[in-house]
Amino acid sequence: MSPVAIVTGAGAGIGQATARMLHARGYRVVVADISAEALSWTQGIDGLLGVVADVSLEEDNEAMVRAAVEAFDRLDVLVLNAGIARRTQWEGEDAVDAYDRIMAVNARGVVLGIRHAAPRIAADGGGAIVVVASTSGVRADPERFAYNASKAAAINLARAAALDWAVRGVRVNVMAPGPTMTSILQGGRVTPEHLAELTRNIPLQRMGTPDEQAEAICFLASPAASFITGSVLMCDGGITANAGIFPPPRGPE
Repeated sequence: MSPVAIVTGAGAGIGQATARMLHARGYRVVVADISAEALSWTQGIDGLLGVVADVSLEEDNEAMVRAAVEAFDRLDVLVLNAGIARRTQWEGEDAVDAYDRIMAVNARGVVLGIRHAAPRIAADGGGAIVVVASTSGVRADPERFAYNASKAAAINLARAAALDWAVRGVRVNVMAPGPTMTSILQGGRVTPEHLAELTRNIPLQRMGTPDEQAEAICFLASPAASFITGSVLMCDGGITANAGIFPPPRGPE
């Protein structure tokens, strides 16, 4: 019987690339996103089930797992990719509200996802959970303290879950992407000048792609990573290899 996965935040970007890649490799996939419109790409594809869900809500996490079991009879993999990012300034009027919402999705969502999926994965013979964090969870960014805090929390939540669930056959790992060419960047929300500067600061001298991030996620979810749990895989072009005291060699201006 082919394995079953849930991928959250799979309407676009890394989440959609991951869901497509898992499906191409024989998985039946529950594709979850907060927007019904974002799930339209799943229509008419056998082995894909779109589910509208807000990962910050306990009932929606419970419903995702129930949908997977009702449609496909089991659950083997959970990819917690859903997340939000926005600027937060310490003295901003909405700073605390923004912090609460970001933490609700990026950290609480990890707790709820693991809480509801891990028991089912264990009951079905074991499997894997992959938490998609960020380089911002191990290094800080200006004017993004809430996002930094949420992704750092997600990383250590995954480590704690790895310890708690290992004895029941559930591996929990983190994939931390660096700058990736998603629709947000391609849609012109970031200036070409900023993109060029960002690229020059990446040791590999280019942005990552959603498919490259999906490959890292699929590896951690697969039997090829069967003795890996509690780990953080940086998929960032070398950004976090730099201590920051001296800049790495840069490409041409």
